[in-house]
Amino acid sequence: MKKFSWFSASLVFTLAIAYWLVGGRLNHAQAEPLHGPLPEFTQSDSQAWLNSSPLKTADLKGKVLLIDVWTLACWNCYRSFPWLHSVEEKFADDNFQVIGIHSPEFDYEHNRGAVEKAIKKYKLQHPVMMDNDFAYWQALNNRYWPAFYLVDKQGNLRYRFIGETHQGDAQADKIERAIEYLLQESL
Repeated sequence: MKKFSWFSASLVFTLAIAYWLVGGRLNHAQAEPLHGPLPEFTQSDSQAWLNSSPLKTADLKGKVLLIDVWTLACWNCYRSFPWLHSVEEKFADDNFQVIGIHSPEFDYEHNRGAVEKAIKKYKLQHPVMMDNDFAYWQALNNRYWPAFYLVDKQGNLRYRFIGETHQGDAQADKIERAIEYLLQESL
């Protein structure tokens, strides 16, 4: 029986890490099915909302929603914004709405002015709720930035996708196909 050399062990370890990194990206393209109603938005103060007055989930029934959980310090979030813009443009004539949930990781991200600057810099025009107390993060049982939740016309959570998303990648394609499917469902 041949001994397992240091070189072989290193190679196996390196390949395992490479597989995990690539596999992790590919696995993000998998939709996690969800069940249950979209939690009610946890902020009702107009100062906690940007680009909109405070929203209620009941007011959004009949629309397919894409909830984008993001934060200022998240590069993966910023890199997903161009794709998010393309989705808003693609479904502009449909009963579709993006809603941003800004859940801050660091203290400086609680500042409304800093969030306003980011919204302006990245040209976000959809409603954004500041989730400074992580109440909505917890209501979604979320653990990631960015995380994208799809909600059907009845107001039920249907899918969660995790991680940076780019136009034309596997995750973007899956999300957009899921949006199309949900838009075709009847109320």
